[in-house]
Amino acid sequence: MNRLYYGDNLTIMRDMRSQSVDLIYLDPPFNSNRAYNAIYKDETGRPLPDQIEAFCDLWTLDEETERAISHMPILLREEGIADETVEFWRIWMNALRATNPRMLAYLSYMVQRLAVMKRLLRPSGSIYLHCDPTASHYIKVMMDGIFGHDRFLSEIIWKRTSAHSGAHRAGPVHDVILHYARSDKWTWNPQLQPHDQNYIASHYRHQDEAGRRYRVGDLTGAGTRSGESGKPWRGYDPTDAGRHWAVPSTVPDWVTLPARFEMLCVQERLDSLEDAGLIHWPKRGKVPAFRRYLDPDGGVALQDVWTDIPVALGKERIGYATQKPLALLDRIIRASTNEGDVVLDPFCGCATTLEAAQTLGRRWIGIDIAIHAIKRVAAVRLGERCKLKVGEDFEISGVPLTLEGAQDLWERDKYHFQKWAVEEVDGFVTTKRTADGGIDGRLYFAVPDERDLQSMVIEVKGGANVTIADLRALRGVLEREDAVMAGLIVMEPLLPRKLKSFHQFMAMAGDLDMFQTARPYPRMQVLSVPEILEGKRFETPTPMGRTQTAQPDLLT
Repeated sequence: MNRLYYGDNLTIMRDMRSQSVDLIYLDPPFNSNRAYNAIYKDETGRPLPDQIEAFCDLWTLDEETERAISHMPILLREEGIADETVEFWRIWMNALRATNPRMLAYLSYMVQRLAVMKRLLRPSGSIYLHCDPTASHYIKVMMDGIFGHDRFLSEIIWKRTSAHSGAHRAGPVHDVILHYARSDKWTWNPQLQPHDQNYIASHYRHQDEAGRRYRVGDLTGAGTRSGESGKPWRGYDPTDAGRHWAVPSTVPDWVTLPARFEMLCVQERLDSLEDAGLIHWPKRGKVPAFRRYLDPDGGVALQDVWTDIPVALGKERIGYATQKPLALLDRIIRASTNEGDVVLDPFCGCATTLEAAQTLGRRWIGIDIAIHAIKRVAAVRLGERCKLKVGEDFEISGVPLTLEGAQDLWERDKYHFQKWAVEEVDGFVTTKRTADGGIDGRLYFAVPDERDLQSMVIEVKGGANVTIADLRALRGVLEREDAVMAGLIVMEPLLPRKLKSFHQFMAMAGDLDMFQTARPYPRMQVLSVPEILEGKRFETPTPMGRTQTAQPDLLT
């Protein structure tokens, strides 16, 4: 069954079976020092605060990244990467640490994942990595080492926009898509690109009585012949020009040639082409030519510069900042897979890849680390657009559905548990994996008569021993931060005596100003994981980022 995973793609891919995927397409976050938040609509028309980062590609050499870099040689060897590549990585990384630390952090993140992706591909499989020129040359070097120099197939240039202003430089209008094969026997289905209109006008200048465009081509080849191909036909002797007849055998679909056409003599075949209206006689001279008609459904063989696919527009867009057009993924999937093959997108985002794969009859696996994206993909892309149902047409994995599932996530990955808890209550998680002064995330909402959106700071405690001291610390965060509310998420429901003391303490923080809101909202609140799983949320004005179209029981 098709599957949508919530979680870190590295962890998920490590648990996947080797040689189980036919095509990997990935559009990872670029090393362009940008943050995106357009997927979360603010119905008030006010901009979302700068702190919100729906997903982020700001790269720093923190403690965790340094550990990953030091462990990289072991990982690469475990994945079967040659010692020469491992040594190159070590030398290169030491150089980048001093010259471009952000790029080093980005490459460390990507190389960990690319090494695992190689193992997942079947021998006939291939990988397309979508990136921008900021990092494409660095990534290509590492893909050469991981997949092999001889497995590089194409550097595809996708012209995504017609014009873009550049400050004292040529305008950046393209992305790079690197295409590598897993072995020397990769799947390839030839694709056609439509003819350019200027090309048609310049090369197919002639029109017949029916208005069909054609160009003229030779009926002869170089050199003389003594047989049938050297004899005259209808007043023209090719031998006089040092040539011979070269009769085409391919004709338009609407032309019917005589039976056993290939068995006719040269002059009879030329007569048949003349009767079919495929011979062009110039107004001056007697040199006949062959009419090569433009195939309205044809085109030129796929090249590595794609200028015919515009960015996603209109109804196709679902609000994702870096959303790619369906036509782009349609072309990639058609070219490199067959019906029934498995397509993996480990950074599935708004799931353009999944929709294209579904439409083309391929099986698919999508992974994303944002619960907001998973909910939106399941509700809008797969539910509304593809008419698919959770549990029948696809499964969602990695989202805790029970207290035990949440506890298991806490034991396996405490940061990811905090991230899930914050996003599950419609909040935005902090981008730092380390403690951030008692703030694990924020929830944003509009308050009447206030120009800017207001926020609730959120702290997550996954351990069992939560005390009143944790509430006091959260109260201190509320007072010093630019927030009007504070929320505490705990793993298990509080026992009655502790719950009573918690509520007494929280009541001292008061309510959100009743004159600004339609009802009073306690400034400090607490939620347990079982309450969250039952659908309970913090009491606030309508949060920005809540998926309005999501079905309430979508993930249950």
